Amino acid sequence: MNSKIKIGLFGFGTVGQGIYKVLEKTKNTHAEIKRICVRDVNKKRNVDLPAGVLTDNPADILDDPDINLIVEVIDKGEPAFKIVSAALEKGIPVVSGNKAMLAAHLPELIELQRRHNVALLYDASSCGSIPVIRNLEEYYDNDLLLEVKGILNGSSNFILSRVFDHGEDYDSALRRAQELGFAESDPSFDIEGFDSLFKLIIITVHALGVYVRPDDVFTYGISTIHDSDIRYAREKRVKIKLVAQVVKLSDDRFTMFVMPEIVQPSRYIYSVDDEYNGVVIRGECYDRQFMFGKGAGSLPTASSILSDIMARLHDYRYEYKKMNYEGRPEYTTGVELRVYIRYSTTNVSHVLRLNRVHEQFISDESNYLIADVDLSELIAKRDALRAPDIFLANIPRFFADRDN
Repeated sequence: MNSKIKIGLFGFGTVGQGIYKVLEKTKNTHAEIKRICVRDVNKKRNVDLPAGVLTDNPADILDDPDINLIVEVIDKGEPAFKIVSAALEKGIPVVSGNKAMLAAHLPELIELQRRHNVALLYDASSCGSIPVIRNLEEYYDNDLLLEVKGILNGSSNFILSRVFDHGEDYDSALRRAQELGFAESDPSFDIEGFDSLFKLIIITVHALGVYVRPDDVFTYGISTIHDSDIRYAREKRVKIKLVAQVVKLSDDRFTMFVMPEIVQPSRYIYSVDDEYNGVVIRGECYDRQFMFGKGAGSLPTASSILSDIMARLHDYRYEYKKMNYEGRPEYTTGVELRVYIRYSTTNVSHVLRLNRVHEQFISDESNYLIADVDLSELIAKRDALRAPDIFLANIPRFFADRDN
């Protein structure tokens, strides 16, 4: 790239304003924001901008020959894809934090990068301030990787932290998260697990070199968690966390899913609290490595965007090496999980085909099962499992023999 980066910024909400502030603080970025495209140029903002910087016309940025980097941080997937694909087709490199767009369109975006010899960077799309994508791309660029697992959503983790560490009920914790800006007025994207899912899709491409469609992955959130689930976890001296994971089952097969997990105190992610994210990377020869950092908020995400901007200053791009490996593993849902299932009126044994029931508890308030069930069965019955009287949590068994 040129020695000076001139940025066309799409989106000037919480993250966009964070980027503007971070760029003002740094001395060695050699970057400046030339134009900012927003929906409403007359909207009142907390940042004083020079006259003429704001526009509501994408062409003012995409057709400007002086702009040599697009930074996209809008909140919608499909409009973002139109912007990013148009920039790549023009040969303009892009930095994005839009995990919904990337999870839906990553194969197309990779092809556009190759066809037009241009770079798209998106470390900010997964885990906020944690540079997990670049580490998977560069440090773990071999086939020894076995698992990537962690807390990928700061909003849901903040809520569960208030519940388990501060004794708040779920509804109060959710309201606090909304008041602090960690959760939206409609929090479903976070608490239903979709934010974690989209991040996991992106991570899997860089971990194993395989793209899996979001609709093909079992995703279950925390919205139906009940006092009885919290009481169960406290009695067992464990926590419930919303966890995403991709696991290599053999050289030929891997699986992935997002769901609440019963987390023992001995596990790294047990102590990942508040709006923080934590990622465990497991390999054949190096056992487990742990990455930890803030996963929500304006400035943590902006710092990750800044890292990608600096990387473009040095012409960095993802190489997607693992997508060219021979014998890449195939995605499978043919794996058995052990789960905690709490229910009241729904007859779970009629909804799900359970392979084996290990424990069962029945009371006037609620009931629960500890049972083995196929992941394919959970996917087939996922609509029924979203009934308001059901809550589901994974009891982890992968690599249990290695963790003792």
